Amino acid sequence: MSDNKKQEKDFTSEVDTLLPETSSLAKAGKLQEALDKIAVLEKQTRNAADPKSTTTLVKTISEYCYNARDFDLLNSNITLLSKKHGQLKSVIQAMVEQAMGWLEDIRKKEGDKQWLQLVETLREVTEGKIFLETPRARVTLLLSRYHEDLYNKSTSTEEKRKSLETASELLSDLQVETYSSMERREKTEFILEQMRLLIAVARLKDDVAKAEGKDSLAGGDAEWVKARVGGRKVNEGFLKEPENEDLKLKFYDLMIQHALHQSSYLDVAKYYHKVWETPSIKDDVNDKGKTALEHIVYYIVLSPHDNEQSDMLNRIYLNPALEKLQLHYNLVKCFVTRELMRWPGIIELYGEFLRATPVFSIEKRWEDMHTRVIEHNIRVVAAYYTRITLPRLTALLDLDRKQTEETIARLVVGKTIWARIDRPTEIVTFRSQRSAEDVMNDWSSDMQKLLGLVEKTWMGMNAAQAAQSRIKAS
Repeated sequence: MSDNKKQEKDFTSEVDTLLPETSSLAKAGKLQEALDKIAVLEKQTRNAADPKSTTTLVKTISEYCYNARDFDLLNSNITLLSKKHGQLKSVIQAMVEQAMGWLEDIRKKEGDKQWLQLVETLREVTEGKIFLETPRARVTLLLSRYHEDLYNKSTSTEEKRKSLETASELLSDLQVETYSSMERREKTEFILEQMRLLIAVARLKDDVAKAEGKDSLAGGDAEWVKARVGGRKVNEGFLKEPENEDLKLKFYDLMIQHALHQSSYLDVAKYYHKVWETPSIKDDVNDKGKTALEHIVYYIVLSPHDNEQSDMLNRIYLNPALEKLQLHYNLVKCFVTRELMRWPGIIELYGEFLRATPVFSIEKRWEDMHTRVIEHNIRVVAAYYTRITLPRLTALLDLDRKQTEETIARLVVGKTIWARIDRPTEIVTFRSQRSAEDVMNDWSSDMQKLLGLVEKTWMGMNAAQAAQSRIKAS
């Protein structure tokens, strides 16, 4: 299999003479005789490294078999011709592309059985050949969709699982990100399809494991990890190009699904923000744009507090687009403002509306919302109080003593606040005890600032006195 050999002879005239004769034989029903005559000349053109003539003869053999509807002979000839000694790469490529063009017609007229045989033949011929990696990927995608169709049509749970897993495994075996002959957009489409099927398999396995009462290891954790790895293969800069907007929306939809499974609310908010920044979405202020902005608000307030979350929350709050959504604007304002939020008041103001949304209709997320409100209140208390009694703190947080202690402990472990609870005296301290060295350092720093101000003032007074002296002298 080589294209490096120098062409020794041009067989164009011999080919032009032979083809009318073999065509007559094929039409007369003498297919094998026609193929034998072509095979003799094909060997000569192959050995002489004549790519044009060899390609013509090989494609003619396949075409005669296809026109005769002899698909067993077609499959055997494709396999045989691809394995011939010294067969040219360009010839094999042309033959494979010709056969791929017939797949749709064969499936329509001959059914799935003949179609599957040709697909498997093409996959066998293209296996391990770098110059055929793109055709192999396209054929594998067709086979994967066939198995996904079986999944949709099947009624048996076991058959559905096997069909979907087969569809996913077929695509996951393709490392399309390394294919140099495939266009960038097509690569991205393949990777997104891999991610979509992995997430579908993961959900199916999770449902089965949940129904059987098994732990998460028996579910789709492996597929969720693979989907995340697939997401890292996608170049987000490429998705920003206007012509790739459809791929961008599909990609972030898949990433949102993955982040929601992990309960990574901040990631979900960031992905929705990427969607909202898409021109077609942002311009649609009454439908998709509004929905995306609402979801950004929901998931940013659900995210645990850290520097990144605080920065994004404040940027969204200052965005003029949010002011058009009055309820969402007020909700964000509650979290931005350093004031206590009483949970009963939040329920009264926002509960009915939020609970009606798909986001907060899930009980766990409503509980997470309550947790974020409590954490906000503790941060506010820590900012204004050095010490506070535990009964007073529980009253401010609308919690019992145990819940208050657990929340404070979680925030301390997460290094969101500094706090110590003195249980015998029932006092919570929000300021760490300072060492003598720290106090002296602060005093020294303050003294330096004071002396600097004194020096600056003295210099200003001297300048004013000098100016007055000059005026009097004149």
